[in-house]
Amino acid sequence: MTPTHPFVESSLEISQKLTDKVLQPMKTTFIGKDEVIDLLGVSLVARENLFILGPPGTAKSALVQDLSRRIDGQVFDYLLTRFTEPNEILGPFDIRQLREGNLVTNTEGMLPEATFVFLDELLNANSAILNSLLMVLNERVFRRGRETRSLPTLLVVGASNSLPKDDALRALFDRFLLRINSTNVDEDSMSELLRKGWQMEHLSAGPPAITVDEVVSLQSLVAQVSLNSVLPTYIHTVKRLRAAGIEISDRRAVKLQRMLAASAILCGRMEADFSDLWVLRYIWDTFEQQEILSALIRKAIESASQAAETGTLTATHRRHPQSQVLNLPNAEALGRDLMELETRVNSVNLSDAELTQIKDQLTILASQISWVNNEHQANFLQSKVQDIWNRIEAAV
Repeated sequence: MTPTHPFVESSLEISQKLTDKVLQPMKTTFIGKDEVIDLLGVSLVARENLFILGPPGTAKSALVQDLSRRIDGQVFDYLLTRFTEPNEILGPFDIRQLREGNLVTNTEGMLPEATFVFLDELLNANSAILNSLLMVLNERVFRRGRETRSLPTLLVVGASNSLPKDDALRALFDRFLLRINSTNVDEDSMSELLRKGWQMEHLSAGPPAITVDEVVSLQSLVAQVSLNSVLPTYIHTVKRLRAAGIEISDRRAVKLQRMLAASAILCGRMEADFSDLWVLRYIWDTFEQQEILSALIRKAIESASQAAETGTLTATHRRHPQSQVLNLPNAEALGRDLMELETRVNSVNLSDAELTQIKDQLTILASQISWVNNEHQANFLQSKVQDIWNRIEAAV
């Protein structure tokens, strides 16, 4: 679809500038962080929240700080503990107003005035912080007593070195649509990491590449993106993911459409297509789901791509680079997932629905074995799959 409205054309020019002047230079600066940076870009355009899982020292905070500098934004960066109080992130009550009987928050320099928010060790949040954050994350609204105001927040990034175990924290975790691992770079990239890190220590930041107002105009474009051509594939994929045991609530299914639209905008399109489904690789809740998601989304994109080539689906001229990343399965991760399924099969009193779900997951994992290059590992995994199938048949 060719944009004709001047506002659309100018906004897509901003999208190109965001890619060329912000995201691409960040990839050059931060070694091995292309995936994280692309997800920061999509989440920023969609005005949604991103969760980064990883140990300290893997550039989580630095990425958000750098993104903020390139957009001339104000960042609020805070390390949460179990004892963090709402005043520490939202601001204290204004003493002068309090003397007059008014409960007014002094938000200067605090989260309510920030355009970028980074909350480290997010899952340390206590119930008071949890209640304070949910409306910020959901609606970009600050509400405290009689105070209610819209927030200028463009992007919220939460980080942790573990996944939530407490049900209360799962409600918080659920507000972060996309999740990504951030790990230390591999040994082959170490020299480049040290060189770039040394440069960052000694180079002063340049002028912002785009403005906050330009990002806001880009975010307003999301609702105008057409999802018609990708919607049938998206619906089928969501159903397939749910059948494989990956929980996608109706609310998340609706919100994820914003991520598809954001991916399209970053590609200079006003119409989403099958390649934008790449964002669904990052909706996992557990480590085990990552391989399953990778396989299912890769298959969905490949199938839609083949349909486009045969003329049954319109192919667009530009696809997001992450949609072309193969993400080959990791043999060790496959082994862990198969062991998890084996443990579940050995459980007593499995329902028919649980057995069906296990069969679906096993089929997905088995389909990935052909991508494993090491013949010994592939044979071992194949034998494990067959053993689990035998156990399932014995349990029926």
